Amino acid sequence: MQKDNKNKLILKEGSKIGVVGGGPGGSFFSFFAFTLASRMGINIEIDIFETKNFTNTGPAGCNHCGGIVSESLVQMLSADGIVLPKQVIRRGIESYTLHLEHGTTVIDKLLREQRIVSVFRGSGPLGTAVSSIQSFDGYLLELCEKKGAKIINERVTDAENEPDGITLITGKSKRKYDLVVGAVGLNPRTLKIFQKIVPLYIPPKTTKTYISEYYLKTETINKFFGNSMHVFLLKTPHIEFGALIPKGNYVTLVLLGTEITKEIADGFLSLETVRSCFPEGTELKEINSCLCFPSISIKNAKNAYSDRVVLIGDSSSSKLYKNGIGAAYITGKAAANTAFLDGISGKDFKKSYQPVCSGLDIDNAVGKFIFHVSTIIQNSSFLKKVLFQMVVKEQKNGGSKKEMSSMLWDTFTGSAPYKKILRRAINPFLVARLFWNIILQLISPTNIRKSGAGHRSSLSLDEKKDQ
Repeated sequence: MQKDNKNKLILKEGSKIGVVGGGPGGSFFSFFAFTLASRMGINIEIDIFETKNFTNTGPAGCNHCGGIVSESLVQMLSADGIVLPKQVIRRGIESYTLHLEHGTTVIDKLLREQRIVSVFRGSGPLGTAVSSIQSFDGYLLELCEKKGAKIINERVTDAENEPDGITLITGKSKRKYDLVVGAVGLNPRTLKIFQKIVPLYIPPKTTKTYISEYYLKTETINKFFGNSMHVFLLKTPHIEFGALIPKGNYVTLVLLGTEITKEIADGFLSLETVRSCFPEGTELKEINSCLCFPSISIKNAKNAYSDRVVLIGDSSSSKLYKNGIGAAYITGKAAANTAFLDGISGKDFKKSYQPVCSGLDIDNAVGKFIFHVSTIIQNSSFLKKVLFQMVVKEQKNGGSKKEMSSMLWDTFTGSAPYKKILRRAINPFLVARLFWNIILQLISPTNIRKSGAGHRSSLSLDEKKDQ
């Protein structure tokens, strides 16, 4: 690659691209890079450095993720020529079951495009029959290989800026590239390598979460979980969100929050509301196949680009608590578009790629506000009771106007941007309904009896807990 007559760094015939990381971000970038190069009539070479074998089960083939893909993303992938085969999709999620201390209610998807699917990032938890599951990450990597990418099973240990490119160093080789793409997730060791070649790069801020897999027979999962994701809004310290996601013969537990430890996770698992989702007498420790405490981004990176270098996915910008695969798609495609349509200098990435990352940053700021409000509701038995009653009424009444249910669906599944969720939350009609339900709850006979001085009345279990 050379500078053109305008001294602009661009990709040309024979340009070489090194992609560090073969997860969704790296695969999405590579897929779109080959597509754009073909449209421009140029031949390029792409090397993807990935040490994991996604046909392996357990940690050796897994990228540690809840594995939820929204229907909107499935449709966007299909439009781009990426059609997920049946072997990759473990189960279509048609509803979610909301659990609060006040009770449980099932919320069905309101629109066809709101369906979500569950996948495994590797070939399943430890002990899985490899032939029965196709990895989501492995499938994407195979698509790139078919387009011409070379998969290099070596770990990048260093990188050097050169006058005419970037050199990537492994324990076995040195290779020079016209463009280097970082799709290394939140691996601190590899991010330090990119800090060396991108001096202004500030990595994302992270926190620990919890993911575990539970093996159950197919008929048991069909009976107790079906096609429903179980969501928990319980008053549990450090946990913003808990979910049980059915996948084939397994159920995945995902806990999102702040620095979740084994003690916090064990406390959550000991709750009767959680244990009641499983068959009576089930010992969760006995059916637990895998567990991990992966890091997730809670504050996106800054300056994730320089001349001939760009970072994508979790290494750059992700979505708060949700839809990391969707963010990998957004940033991978944006980086490829910038590299081929604008150029590969730091200025080009700042002009065309940074606005996409900034959009995710703004949306995450809104998301933080939403989860702050959610925490207030989780800590208030009264507000949760109002919320629960509103959702139950919407499900009983039927019809298409289920504003609260729709808003919760998108919040829990990541099917819509946080900005869109907030706009729906401040809808005057929904706000009016909320306040009306608060008033009804305040003047209900139960609350009037509770406010009477010295009056002893029989209280519900939740009201006793409040007292």
